[in-house]
Amino acid sequence: MSDLSVMVVGCGDVGGRLAQQLLARGWQVSGLRRAVEHLPAGVVPVAADLAEPTIPPAWPQRAPDYIVYCVAASQHDEAGYQSAYVDGLRHVLAWLAERGQHPRRLLFVSSSSVFAQKDGEWVDETAATEPEGYSGRIMLDAERLALASGIPASVVRLTGIYGPGREWLLSQVRQGYRVAEEPPLYGNRIHAEDAASLLAYLLQADADGVALDDCYIGVDDDPAPLADVVGWLRGYLGVTEWSDEQRVRRTGSKRCSNARVRALGWVPEYPSYKEGYAAILQGKG
Repeated sequence: MSDLSVMVVGCGDVGGRLAQQLLARGWQVSGLRRAVEHLPAGVVPVAADLAEPTIPPAWPQRAPDYIVYCVAASQHDEAGYQSAYVDGLRHVLAWLAERGQHPRRLLFVSSSSVFAQKDGEWVDETAATEPEGYSGRIMLDAERLALASGIPASVVRLTGIYGPGREWLLSQVRQGYRVAEEPPLYGNRIHAEDAASLLAYLLQADADGVALDDCYIGVDDDPAPLADVVGWLRGYLGVTEWSDEQRVRRTGSKRCSNARVRALGWVPEYPSYKEGYAAILQGKG
């Protein structure tokens, strides 16, 4: 049994998977979300709306060793992103200050949307962040808030998360929608379970005294052209018809590297889309 504790702020899909992985290691886990009835068994519930500045009644009296800020915007526009990622984080930092709590480290779960590269370039944590859309700009603001919080912090930029319940591409392929092959449109992805395992790995590494960087990219081993992914899924699913419309589109194209987290020793369970989608389609993912 570990004496380590963590507060997962935004304990939804990835956060819930993280909570379960840490519980299995003996961590004490609190989970903050609006609908606490959906928390995994064993997670101490903290009911809260991050849009409200008042400290939640269930906020722990004892400082958690770690905070993982892992929210998903419920409103997909500029105001929704600002509320979820910047204002919500600011409220959590204020609650910590109000209780005089100083966790060992804050992990802020960000997104590869902070990168604007779109010509198939390889991207690592040192690459320029010049986002063109509001989502990337706001996420970058939230990253800066986390890193300037006075709490040791690391930003984890997750790429396209997929897994059970996140099956938009599968539905598109089943409908026979086409995707452009040239120029190749590279996509980056990580299975939800691997996203959680990466966060758990970083927390345990910090607890074990490993010096963490302030930024990591969360991605599998195989940033593949979208046409290759669609072609493989068509074969796996036995789809032979094509739609008259070209509907599976992407505007950007980059290849994100996981070399930094690999160097720490983290290994994805699903190294490519093939293992990940096969697990989903077999009901194992």
